[in-house]
Amino acid sequence: MNVAGRKAIVFGGTSGIGLAAAQQLAALGAEVIAVSRNPEKAGDVPDRITLERCDVRDEDALSRLFEQHAPFDILVSAATGGERSFGPFLEMDMGGYQRSFDKLWGYANVVRHGTRHLTEDGAIVLVSGSPARKAKAGQVALSSVGAAVEALVRAVAPEIAPRRLNVVSPGSIDTPMVKLEGEERAAFYAQATAENVIPRAGTPDEVAQAILFAIQNDFVTGTTIDVDGGWLIS
Repeated sequence: MNVAGRKAIVFGGTSGIGLAAAQQLAALGAEVIAVSRNPEKAGDVPDRITLERCDVRDEDALSRLFEQHAPFDILVSAATGGERSFGPFLEMDMGGYQRSFDKLWGYANVVRHGTRHLTEDGAIVLVSGSPARKAKAGQVALSSVGAAVEALVRAVAPEIAPRRLNVVSPGSIDTPMVKLEGEERAAFYAQATAENVIPRAGTPDEVAQAILFAIQNDFVTGTTIDVDGGWLIS
């Protein structure tokens, strides 16, 4: 797919990985609608990016947004959908564990309602995470949700063909989701990536490059693309 002149909707497109994907698409000539619950956090964006407000858990609002911007060619979701829960399984708050699955329900809503307005040669990309297949201590919620997202992609991709559906799986990425600053931030990422083959945090742009690959390569569907610094093999 040549993305120039195409229309893309990017959920979670105002921060981190989603914003990087929106900016890369716009730089290649796509018309981009970047969507989040708090679009103001995107700051200044290129003229080819339009900001919209929507919560992926609100199906009615989501349907209205898709109808407003239909038809479109590219659909990306990096939206977290809600909270994340961490900690040992036997001790963790099960309510928090359940709410972690808001990410899955948000992705399911995006794919279900968005595919109806996607062009026949269109592409969808979701974002999971390396814990889906190799969890570290305290990551049972991340692992469960990520694995469910990847299973969703493999199951749904054949149903919506010839439209394509893929998932990008990042490792530790330096994004605004981590609120630490200065030396605390550096120490957090150093500890998180110490055992990686590439012992550093990735950047949102590095993950966005994989998202662009999944969009542009017409021979890829139902696939998980890892951008993890060697998380899975370390």
